[in-house]
Amino acid sequence: MRIDPNSLNLKEKVVFINRVAKVVKGGRNFRFTALVVVGDENGHVGVGLGKATEIPEAIRKGIEDAKKHLVEVAIVDNTIPHRIYGEFGRGNVLLMPAVEGTGVIAGGPVRAVLELAGLKDVRAKSLGSNNPKNMVSATIDGLSKLRTAEQIASLRGKTVEEILG
Repeated sequence: MRIDPNSLNLKEKVVFINRVAKVVKGGRNFRFTALVVVGDENGHVGVGLGKATEIPEAIRKGIEDAKKHLVEVAIVDNTIPHRIYGEFGRGNVLLMPAVEGTGVIAGGPVRAVLELAGLKDVRAKSLGSNNPKNMVSATIDGLSKLRTAEQIASLRGKTVEEILG
């Protein structure tokens, strides 16, 4: 199901800006890449990468790209329904539900994704790569794999009571 970014009140956060240089005959050509996360703090979040010769243009392109790649996040009582691993490349992120009042306990790039997704109480541990792109993509992967008990019950054609026992 495609999510319409225009119907959501999206906020954006720049996670990482990288300067890359291409050495040519006349000197160095500099370009910038911007890793941007957008979310409505209500269960929708996306990540995008923008590249340009100027930083503001790279950020604008990153925001456009992130709006095209929105995912829906299952939220139960301001936390996630169950523990999950997110993987992308060598970046692995373990996301764990937390009790109310815990807050978001996560590293920089992962924290940006979780806060813009609207999660208030969640713990995260980065395992493997600490590359911001891989960490953010691993977090998005984990959040997109989350399922509530109601979703599992409807897939199996059972009631929630039968699933939970």
